[in-house]
Amino acid sequence: MKKIDLHLHTIPTVSDADFTFSLDTLKKYVDSSELDAIAITNHDIFDLAQFHEINEALDCIVFPGIEINLDNGHILVISENRSLEEFKIKAEQVSDKVKEMGDSISVDELVHIFGDLNNYLLIPHYQKKPVVSSGNISKLSDFICVGEVDSPKKFIRLARDETELTPVLFSDLRVKEGLRTFPPRQTYIDCGELTLDAIKHSLRDRGKVALSKLDGNSLFNIFDDGQQLSTGLNIVLGARSSGKTVTLNRINEEFDNVKYITQFSLVQRDDANNEKDFNAGVARKKSNFSDKHLSAFKSVLDDVINIDLVVNKRKVVDYLDTLMKLADEAGKRDAFSRVALFNETLFDTGEEKGLNELIGAVRLLIENIEYRELIERNVNMDALKGLACELIELLWGKNLERKKRMAVNDVVRDVKSKLHLRSSSTQVKDVDLYEVMIEHKKVKRFIEIVKRLQTEKVIYEENIQGFKVVCKQRAFRGAGEIKGVSGRKIAFTEAFKEYSSPYKYLMKLKENDAHVPSDFYKYFACIEYEILNRDGYRVSGGERSEFRLLQEIKDAQNYDCLLVDEPESSFDNLFLKGEVNQILKEISRTMPVVVVTHNSTVGASMNADYIVYTSKENEEEGKIVYRRYSGHPSDKELRSVDGKTISNFRVTMDSLEAGEGAYVERNSSYESIKN
Repeated sequence: MKKIDLHLHTIPTVSDADFTFSLDTLKKYVDSSELDAIAITNHDIFDLAQFHEINEALDCIVFPGIEINLDNGHILVISENRSLEEFKIKAEQVSDKVKEMGDSISVDELVHIFGDLNNYLLIPHYQKKPVVSSGNISKLSDFICVGEVDSPKKFIRLARDETELTPVLFSDLRVKEGLRTFPPRQTYIDCGELTLDAIKHSLRDRGKVALSKLDGNSLFNIFDDGQQLSTGLNIVLGARSSGKTVTLNRINEEFDNVKYITQFSLVQRDDANNEKDFNAGVARKKSNFSDKHLSAFKSVLDDVINIDLVVNKRKVVDYLDTLMKLADEAGKRDAFSRVALFNETLFDTGEEKGLNELIGAVRLLIENIEYRELIERNVNMDALKGLACELIELLWGKNLERKKRMAVNDVVRDVKSKLHLRSSSTQVKDVDLYEVMIEHKKVKRFIEIVKRLQTEKVIYEENIQGFKVVCKQRAFRGAGEIKGVSGRKIAFTEAFKEYSSPYKYLMKLKENDAHVPSDFYKYFACIEYEILNRDGYRVSGGERSEFRLLQEIKDAQNYDCLLVDEPESSFDNLFLKGEVNQILKEISRTMPVVVVTHNSTVGASMNADYIVYTSKENEEEGKIVYRRYSGHPSDKELRSVDGKTISNFRVTMDSLEAGEGAYVERNSSYESIKN
């Protein structure tokens, strides 16, 4: 197996923070990591003089390369270590096109510059930002066999999936002065001769690519001294002050995307305040559901918020008054008031909301990818496209008609105004009685909907590892609750006086300029959560901590690694052995999990895949050394990176059982009680 890192930076560019390259640092990295091959891949640039310097100074194979901004995704283009002048000329064409942040080249330009891409190793950012788009990977599929990822979790997931590109994990290191530690992100390949063609041949077979030299993808390097971890479940054992938490902190530093549950972080001490904070925290995590539940009401509120019933009533009264006056003046009308336009009503110029929504629905059917096969099986796609075109043409026609009506309305208003100035007759006030009636019905329906929304009932339930999350809707009990939902220092006292009359309450909210109208939908009904235990009662302080731990562990699925520091410090053994061990084991099937423990319920019962034992040792001359031993649970001996060994049995007994004597004595006591 050969160890390679084909992603190294030695020159700062517009895509980097500034740094000073150090050849000595690069030598130390290659030597300490025992690399067989590297590639120099600076952003959109290739420095031939520097490459020659690096190539002559190192004992490993060095490939020339360049990391190119391809339509805002990054791709490595690596060449064989020959024809360097030709590669330099091609790289300069890239440099000419990518000079500022945001510049990039297209796939067509990439092909035009480099010609036959079979002569190169192309490695796109695959599950690593900034990713090369799936469209561009598809265009280059004849030349791409691997994709770069940024964590062991993603490496393992892709390695198991035959439909994905073969994964590789590289350091992406800026080789600069002052580096004391190096990232452990490299890839092993089963390859004989280290030529570019041989590497490409090996990378095409995912079975020849691994995270570790001897253990394939079951282990990976975590520290630059060679310390390994399992890609599954790891436990870290050791006496107090032996370096367990230090080890966990170092692991945290090595990953970019870690879920770290520190010791005692979930324990709640002030019961009253913590219950309030706990419920608020649960509500924040479930806020997406709350917004979804209220989304339909938000559209109703948006349709009502600009309706003013007082103004509408005044318009109708004015209309009736002027109509009666005009009737009284029937025999006294002058020439101006007899003109047809004197009391003409205006055209309705409302937008075609229904037609717009219909066009959107048809477009959704045409553009849907997820259910494309089902749609095409039941609906003729050409007919759908034809319908969309006809609807759009109809909309254009209606929009043109609307513009004509608006133009006519402008003329009518102008004429009516001038006629009114010349006439002493009463002019009937214009009002759309149909629109007034519709708005009255909308407000009435709005009030009904709010009353239903304020009716207390359960709207959502979710079972989580023996707990039940219950979401309820109800009316707010006071202005303070609404202020809490708003998250702003705004008074709701005056508005809340009208809370029992939804429309009046809405108008009061509008009167205060400090309120944000887009948030009004949150102020009509309280959405609250409570957590129930397996007996159906509200959780106690200890149970809240248990629920939070399970939620935090479950949340780890969105990260690349989970670290848990001594969960037994805060929770009882039955809970740990049941729910916690089960969920940790389940998560470890998809990502590395590291648990620090000195408790047999956690350490022995969860069936870890790998053990790390931290030890504080006195060497000769009184020197204290902190050492880590590691191995599989079935190994008789655990081994340190410097070749020292220690009995796995003794480590387990001392760390988890307080020694073999105490373990035997305790077992005897248990037998006496049992019998």
